[in-house]
Amino acid sequence: MTNGIAAIGECMIELSGQSSQVWRMGFAGDTFNTLWAMRALSPGHHVDFVSAFGDDPFSADQIAFFREHDIGIASSPVIPGARPGLYAIKLTGAERSFTYWRGDAAARQLASNAAALAKSLENRSLVYFSGITLAILEPAARRTLLQAIATARAHGCHIAFDPNYRARLWPDVATAREAIGEALKVTDIALPTFPDEQELYGDASPEVTIARLEKAGVAEIVVKNGEHDALISHYENTVSVPAVSVLPVDTTGAGDSFNGAYLSARLLGIAPTDAVKRAHRVAGAVVQVRGALAPFDILKLAFDR
Repeated sequence: MTNGIAAIGECMIELSGQSSQVWRMGFAGDTFNTLWAMRALSPGHHVDFVSAFGDDPFSADQIAFFREHDIGIASSPVIPGARPGLYAIKLTGAERSFTYWRGDAAARQLASNAAALAKSLENRSLVYFSGITLAILEPAARRTLLQAIATARAHGCHIAFDPNYRARLWPDVATAREAIGEALKVTDIALPTFPDEQELYGDASPEVTIARLEKAGVAEIVVKNGEHDALISHYENTVSVPAVSVLPVDTTGAGDSFNGAYLSARLLGIAPTDAVKRAHRVAGAVVQVRGALAPFDILKLAFDR
């Protein structure tokens, strides 16, 4: 077993509005945002973003951006004629709204080559994916992905999963519940957000979310809840950890960065409660920066404080 980390999903072109006529272009996406934090906070680990890419100039720029920050793409396919998805952020105060153009994004083909996907997940200490990763795939591709993840787990890899439910990406609630249920069967660390779980399952409280995921067989669970306490269950030992109080500028990527900081801390051998404290600090730093990706030095300063 090596010390490699892989995140699986879609990295999009991000347009963030600075004014009515000026936009800043970057790259972001839920699992990539988490991997970005792990790249900053997990020195000594090789990290790869596992997806599918186009052969257009924006895809080339995206891969070059990854390379510039020591993030590889493993054996991810480059698909002729494909291109990245795109989204734009509009802010009202610190809260954000999104508009997406992603129907034919290359990442939807990330499981099109089962052998390449399996190779990308070989010899990993940790693999991370999300409900959005599942939602952008057709059912057969979803099954291919989960089989590759199950194989990696059987070879000693730890699997982390954020259900990250987004209703607009799923045809219906039943399909989302079924797919997420299958993902939980191969999950060691679950990192749900309570409002998402409330929307998808009708959970009355984070405690109900914990109980449901424990019943599904997940050994380590952290339920995020925005500015409220996070609730941890580690082998059914449940602890509440208060969030930090900050004045947010832009909440984009806060939960993703929380996940990256938590997983980085756990890879360092830090206990779950202390790992959540670090994750809260990192999320608190991220919401004071515009865009999904905070500079590495800001992430490290918050993590090590």
